Amino acid sequence: MTSVKTMTPIFALSLVFAMPVWAEDLLEPVDQADLNALVQEGQMLDAFLDAFEAGDALTETQFTQQQGVGANIGEGRIFTRFPRADLDGPTEWANHYPQREGGANAISCIACHNAPFANGAGGIALNVVVDPAHTGDPSLYLERNTLPLFALGVTQRLAEEISEALFAQREAARSEACQNGSAAVGLSAKGVSYGTLFVTRIAAAPCEVAFDYSALKGVDEDLVVRAFGWKGNHATIREFTRNAAHNELGLQAVELVGDQDGDYDGVIDELSVGDMTALTIYMAGLERPVSSVELADLGLIDLSPAARARITAGEAHFVQVGCATCHTPEMTLNDPIFSEPSTVPGFYDASFPDGSWPAEHGLAPQTAIRFDLAGDQPNNVIATTDGEVHLGALQRNADGQAVAQWYTDFRRHDIGAAMADPADPLGIGAAMFLTRPLAGVGATGPWLHDGRATTLHDAMMLHGGDAKLSQEAYAALSKEHQQELIAFLESLTLYQDPHADED
Repeated sequence: MTSVKTMTPIFALSLVFAMPVWAEDLLEPVDQADLNALVQEGQMLDAFLDAFEAGDALTETQFTQQQGVGANIGEGRIFTRFPRADLDGPTEWANHYPQREGGANAISCIACHNAPFANGAGGIALNVVVDPAHTGDPSLYLERNTLPLFALGVTQRLAEEISEALFAQREAARSEACQNGSAAVGLSAKGVSYGTLFVTRIAAAPCEVAFDYSALKGVDEDLVVRAFGWKGNHATIREFTRNAAHNELGLQAVELVGDQDGDYDGVIDELSVGDMTALTIYMAGLERPVSSVELADLGLIDLSPAARARITAGEAHFVQVGCATCHTPEMTLNDPIFSEPSTVPGFYDASFPDGSWPAEHGLAPQTAIRFDLAGDQPNNVIATTDGEVHLGALQRNADGQAVAQWYTDFRRHDIGAAMADPADPLGIGAAMFLTRPLAGVGATGPWLHDGRATTLHDAMMLHGGDAKLSQEAYAALSKEHQQELIAFLESLTLYQDPHADED
């Protein structure tokens, strides 16, 4: 492994880059039955760690054409950085199934998720260009910057708990409407408002109701919080990963296309159900983002009193100008146990995209792999002079609840016409984007959905729409106070134990 120094304006971290693994060096595809057997034998931790290690290998693998990487784009090519709706021959790009959004454009996950180290974000050169509607019109193409993959299990569990709270409020409103004829309930969870739900009784015996979703804010009518994708269009890590594997790598999971060759590259069974479980568990169980203050308190970096004071002042400005209104600094988890598959409605596949039942492939709640987001992650277990610190896991508060400092409200917002997409193929709204979590934001530039902001100051100044008042308040700060706010954002960083691979 090669150790390098990556500088931030505040401190330097020793970062370890993962070495790529070629596909021919990998073991056989992950067998879901093997993972299930460990769970059934009561070896849940072993099942988690086996899946985690397999997922680690899969993300680092540089897949070959013989393994199914790439797709039959046409013109004899298997990769493209740009959508090719013009290549519409019987087996070419425009006729792949499921319908392609872009690519294929890479041979490994970490080819794009690599900054500041493996599983991180990506630079401008790695932006993904997509054409979900197959317009073939470059002026309507969408461009997406690469986001980091760390601790995605925290993101999914928070979304699950928010959704469960909204489900319960919807059912309470239904009961109230059945009794009184109508009801209006303000939907909220974890300190965030998701608008108002209106319910009207339309039949009394048995009771039937009609829901009016017109006053919802930032969430779909089914009240499932979709926390993945820039638009918030994927509910689970598994769904997000399955989609990315197809579009970016040209690797089609069995659960996506069955035993068909949907990208016409001559290879089937490119990712097994077990592979998808392993990838999900790996990204769910990766270490969480940290802060420079936390690292300094552990003695892992040096942070001067002046730098610490600037960060503290910047955090106060962050709240003062209203950034914390959408970028909610902290949420607690009632239950930090991540489960794959999930048991929360909307967060598991009732049926796979290929039409098969997950249980047919061994993926069922009875053999779900579970682990604790506040203690089981294997990375960033740091030895300090005071003992061992599990820096990769969520911390717990005085009440024993797992605390996630994620800086998001899990809502979609209008960010203004200046940053709107040129088209709206998903029907979500051209200017509507999910609030990006700011956990780790200081180490994952460039910023915004297409990477147009080369500094965090630029990102702040480009906000509009729902964030316009905050942008104006930030712009009105003195230069010194702006720099303090940016110092706070830069302090939200990523850390990887430089000694992790020495054992």
